Amino acid sequence: MDKLSVMRAFQRIVERGSFARAAEDLGVSPALLSREVKLLEESLGTTLLTRSTRAMSLTDAGRLYYEEATGILDAVTGVEARIREGAGAVRGHLRVNASSSFGQMVIAPMLPGFLDAHPELRLTLSMDDRVVDMVEGGFDLSIRIRPGLPDSVLVARRIGTMRQRIFAAPGYLARAGTPETPGDLAQHRVVGFLLADHLTSWALHGPDGRMTVTLDPRVRVGNSLVLRDLLIAGHGLGTLPDFVSDPAEQSGALVRILPDWELPAPEIFAVTASRLGMDARVSAFLDHLRPALSG
Repeated sequence: MDKLSVMRAFQRIVERGSFARAAEDLGVSPALLSREVKLLEESLGTTLLTRSTRAMSLTDAGRLYYEEATGILDAVTGVEARIREGAGAVRGHLRVNASSSFGQMVIAPMLPGFLDAHPELRLTLSMDDRVVDMVEGGFDLSIRIRPGLPDSVLVARRIGTMRQRIFAAPGYLARAGTPETPGDLAQHRVVGFLLADHLTSWALHGPDGRMTVTLDPRVRVGNSLVLRDLLIAGHGLGTLPDFVSDPAEQSGALVRILPDWELPAPEIFAVTASRLGMDARVSAFLDHLRPALSG
């Protein structure tokens, strides 16, 4: 027996003063309501309604049940209304996870505007270069940069594409020379990204199709910003995502190598634990993030 459903039916019967009118309101048959009330009375061990061919009245137990059931139903309705209101409001606590470099270069600059626009929101931003367990970590949203995401219980939405290219400092190139072909890369010092799929093998695509270059990085680091700084300091050449390389390239601190060649472009995913995870807080965060990705 669905107690809330029976409570609502009993409440309607009392308020309408008729099984027939209550059944019409609820879209069921009077016989069904009669059976439900009978089962309710049997479960309680008492009579709630007295009925004759001309009238229906509440017993003392029925009046008590009606009053208490009405209070319970009003409370449930109130809770549901508050939850629906909250689901559409940008308030509460939003927990976001992203890689360190993406967090510092892309998310951090847009955070002041996002927080100013939503003063009732609390935010926790966790930055970790390794993929974390969203459920275990309690995150509402994770920004992940991957060639693709495996099938799982997580829900991933593609929000952008990242370009991955090769860079070196002008000083390094002045000393070591500038590679003219992908085959020249093996003759140079390389700084590798420790967590990348392409740490020792760069699958490049360019005007001559695809070419794979096998490398043995002298230095391997697990953070793109550290890798960038090592390249700027002249410690070799390496690959960088565009959101890390663009400012350094524009300032002249880094020079793009083999401009006609690139590594495969990873996708930027917004990942939630379930489809219900895309609530107002997550949607508002992504609305602020998307312009930063397109810019």
